[in-house]
Amino acid sequence: MSWNDTAVLAEDGPDAGVAWHHGDPMREQRAMDSTAMVDLSHRGVISVTGPDRLSWLHSLTSQHLEQLAPGVGTTGLVLSPNGHLEHAFYGVDDGETFWAHTEPGAAPALVGFLDRMRFMLRVEVADRTDMLAVVWQAGPAPAGERITRAGQDSLGGHESFVPRDHLDHFLSTQLDAGATPAGTWAYEARRIAAGVPRIGLDTDHRTIPNEAGLLGVAVHLDKGCYRGQETVARVHNLGRPPRRLVLLHLDGSVDTLPARGSDLALAEPSPEGIVPGRTVGVVGTSARHHELGPIALGLVKRNTDVTAPLVAGGVAASQEVLVDPEVGLHVRARL
Repeated sequence: MSWNDTAVLAEDGPDAGVAWHHGDPMREQRAMDSTAMVDLSHRGVISVTGPDRLSWLHSLTSQHLEQLAPGVGTTGLVLSPNGHLEHAFYGVDDGETFWAHTEPGAAPALVGFLDRMRFMLRVEVADRTDMLAVVWQAGPAPAGERITRAGQDSLGGHESFVPRDHLDHFLSTQLDAGATPAGTWAYEARRIAAGVPRIGLDTDHRTIPNEAGLLGVAVHLDKGCYRGQETVARVHNLGRPPRRLVLLHLDGSVDTLPARGSDLALAEPSPEGIVPGRTVGVVGTSARHHELGPIALGLVKRNTDVTAPLVAGGVAASQEVLVDPEVGLHVRARL
């Protein structure tokens, strides 16, 4: 069986061009714990080489990378001077090169920023999106066969960096070995249920890591200075981030999912039923989960009652807390 024989491609949105599903999204979701394989070849890939690469990345980003051992997956952020999220990367070092993937279309901007920060250090940065593709698979990575990454946000699986001219052969070989083809529908449903945000989709230009539950996952709290650290440390020490990430359980009787970027409002009763009241946040990504039903991520104002019913883009929703609204120690993604 060929990968393309069953693939139904996503036609729009950030995941356009790769398989949305392979004919049975619910079965594909059930396989995410065991044999599923997802084509993420639309994601951007970068490489950083040179003897100063890890200490240099350590000084620029939110993550502790100076002593990163080969084969250990990591997640890092580039923040603005005010602590707002600008770039996110998901990487691994092989002892000679640091490889990382990022959101579709985001690699050129990340490479551009890093390239401007090289100064006289012995590092080289390159966009490798045309050369390498990313494939996610359930379970632990095989030892020594290829460049792979697994981290706290890998959804219980691992990502492989596969040469693009070898991608079709790789996918076919894995299918022959028993992998179950799955699409981004299944992958996104698993990610949202785990409370793992996509930077730029579940966040906006004002988001700080504290609001999105990224402390400990993508932010190391005991490392030296980096751009935006003062904001992160202040909010962590004092508590009470301005907003907080929530998991939204949506009304399953409605056929549509809320559009990304639509308003999150307090639900108010009326003679016509529940209607949106005061706006308290914004809806991020959404999906239909095989067990939880329709779900989404959202950012709400910190002082929003954690038990308050909401309306997400016209759809009634209840909220599940992912980031504690009161204290400086935040809940990590539930992998």
